Amino acid sequence: MILSGLSEPGSVPFMTNYIILALCVIIILSYLFDISSRYSRVPGIILLIGLGIALQLISLSTGFDIPNLKPILPVIGTLGLVMIVLDASLDLKLEKKKSRVLINTVLSALVLLILVVTIGSLVLVKIFGHTPISAVLNMIPLGIISSAAAIPSAEGLSSKEKEFIVYESSFSDILGIMAFDFILLGQSEMNLGVGNFLIAGFLTIVIAAVTTVGLAWLLHKANYHVNYVIIMTFVVLVYVLAELYHLPALLLVLVFGLALSNNRIVENTFISRYIEFGKFNRDLNAFRRILGELTFLVRSFFFIIFGYYTSVEGVFYPENLITAFIITAGILLIRWLFFYCILRIKSLPLVLFAPRGLITILLFLSIPAAYMIPEINTEVITLVILMTLLAMMLGNIISPRKAKRVVSAAKTDPQETDIENQAHNNLPEEIK
Repeated sequence: MILSGLSEPGSVPFMTNYIILALCVIIILSYLFDISSRYSRVPGIILLIGLGIALQLISLSTGFDIPNLKPILPVIGTLGLVMIVLDASLDLKLEKKKSRVLINTVLSALVLLILVVTIGSLVLVKIFGHTPISAVLNMIPLGIISSAAAIPSAEGLSSKEKEFIVYESSFSDILGIMAFDFILLGQSEMNLGVGNFLIAGFLTIVIAAVTTVGLAWLLHKANYHVNYVIIMTFVVLVYVLAELYHLPALLLVLVFGLALSNNRIVENTFISRYIEFGKFNRDLNAFRRILGELTFLVRSFFFIIFGYYTSVEGVFYPENLITAFIITAGILLIRWLFFYCILRIKSLPLVLFAPRGLITILLFLSIPAAYMIPEINTEVITLVILMTLLAMMLGNIISPRKAKRVVSAAKTDPQETDIENQAHNNLPEEIK
């Protein structure tokens, strides 16, 4: 009788069961979205935002009151940011043979960020009369390629194109956030900002080196059954402490990830006396699997919550649609001119792979109220994200098949192989 009473409608256990049920269904749907995106080439982020909007409409139609989750959106976004950058940095291999690829991707990420921010800021200042700092702070989020969206969707590209996207989007995230922090640190006192930024950068590298040694030792030596979550917690802790003291915290995460993923550099040194690199790399692979699953959860809930609080009516306002279309077209046009004229990369799928996503939203939410401008609002940000994701989906559709499929199809259809080879030949020698 007692147990049956606890499950009556309106009781706390009754609501708890429904909340748990809803969370389980959401996680399963997110997982199915992730799997389906690999075959349909529809970015999972579009489906997650769509799910959030659907939950909003269901809530409004049924009158079911969902607690206000908007305040936790920046928290989830920050956790996702740390995990995404760490995961991306673990993919970056600093090899001599890839030096030109690294140079090209860094150049692409940096120059395209500068061009988008500069041109967009000039429009906002000269035409709409906004202050330069407001214009720059609002344009930086729109100038960053989202690695959270680009990397998972790059599975449909050739191996060389996928490698380019992984490096470019990772560097775009890092450079964009560092530029955003730099502007906030300096604001109008640019000289003070430069000095502080350089000092902060040096301190961050020192802290990152010490943190890397400590966490790498912990990763390798700790034998307790709970290891990887604690390490991830320490990374987030150090990141937050760096943010509180106005240090470029993302640089710390980047250095930590690069040090772990490129441990072979010190494999033949005196350090080999203290670390068994075979076991260390096995531990690192296990850590990456845990990190990938945590990133999946955080990213899924972030975009679902973001979609839930998106104004459906505001998305369809003509002014917002026109603004978002102009921004998206400008981003892709600048990218096309840079790729074709400067890098000499004649690959349309790469041109279309410029999605905006989590970091765009997170930085937009971090803009101080005094620097917000009406032309760049939440709905415009949402539309730009959706439009760039659709462009990326188009890039996936028109891209050649993956190398594995080409090899398997070569026995029956040599034309498929020719398509892949043609795409590869369109890339410059340094990328090949």
